[in-house]
Amino acid sequence: METHLYYDVVIVGAGVSGLYTALHLSKKKNILMICKESLNECDSMLAQGGICVMRDEDDYDDFVEDTMRAGHYENRKDSVKIMVQSSRNIINELLDLGVDFEKNPDGSLKYTKEGAHSKPRICYYKDITGKEITETLQEHVKKMHNVIIMEHVIMKDLLIENEKCCGIVAESSEQEKIVYYIHAKDTVLATGGIGGLYEHTTNYSCLTGDALAIAKKHGIRLENLDYVQIHPTTLYQEKKGRSFLISESVRGEGAVLLNSKGERFVDELLPRDVVTKRIYEEMEKENSRWVWLSFKNIPSNVIIEHFPNIYRTCLEAGYDIMTESIPVVPAQHYFMGGIYVDSDSKTTMEHLYAVGETSCNGVHGRNRLASNSLLESLVFARRAADRIEKE
Repeated sequence: METHLYYDVVIVGAGVSGLYTALHLSKKKNILMICKESLNECDSMLAQGGICVMRDEDDYDDFVEDTMRAGHYENRKDSVKIMVQSSRNIINELLDLGVDFEKNPDGSLKYTKEGAHSKPRICYYKDITGKEITETLQEHVKKMHNVIIMEHVIMKDLLIENEKCCGIVAESSEQEKIVYYIHAKDTVLATGGIGGLYEHTTNYSCLTGDALAIAKKHGIRLENLDYVQIHPTTLYQEKKGRSFLISESVRGEGAVLLNSKGERFVDELLPRDVVTKRIYEEMEKENSRWVWLSFKNIPSNVIIEHFPNIYRTCLEAGYDIMTESIPVVPAQHYFMGGIYVDSDSKTTMEHLYAVGETSCNGVHGRNRLASNSLLESLVFARRAADRIEKE
């Protein structure tokens, strides 16, 4: 069965970047959002640590430098500057939308610290920041009368006329197969990363780089496809499936990495790629499939208040982080490359945009600074919406 649908904008993906794009488009535009699985099965839901913000004007240079240094100075500096300069407005808008970031008794935002940050500048909600932001954005988008959301629909190709994108071809993933020809003036790809291609990943298995393959087929520029980030700490388990992430925030709050002898072997707050390398070296030296992560330096009340999901999940796996170390192993986590875009999230094809992890605007360079992913996604999703409105 085939059907033709007509919209002003089609957004492929319903994580934070797709949702934020929809929120900032004109209410006069008819918008269709599709997602490959259910609304809840997007990687934005899984972000634990938080979202970065420039604390004040004095933090600008440090935030830019931290991002550049983590990225091995292969970042596009103009993109980094845009992200840092936009960060406070993003956080303020999220607060206005109802995101419940942790606060101090005086009402000011609490900040936590993660690896490669020179100071605490990460806003968070417990250890489920991504879920809090994503669900808040979902609530607002669902109230928009000009937005339709279709779940379990997979993009199969682009519609192209005169070398310009004019929509997508999609297919329902349910029993009754329906092929949709979705015609739109503008198309936004927000399809996430590539974790589903890996045996060990913190991502949902549905993230298989579909948009990248389609872009390559049509000669749309791609960039840095070998820039894949491995997260140093996921809970080691024998069972197959998505690896459970142990947020870098726990190391920011004092958790330490130990070998089988109980010895520290690395500065836990070095950039992720460096910590990962040291873990692999230690595993090889000891002929082990994991190293240990100790929470003994973190007060129990901080564990309960800041890391309730990690505490509960580890307990279900048989580990009480209040009293014992847990086995951890690196796993694929994030994709810094993707579909090349400019600072307004435009691809090299007219009327085609890419946002979030599927895009490459150069912010992250070779290695992403912790908790920059949500911020980068929101900043450049907003810029995509603004650019669509101008054209």
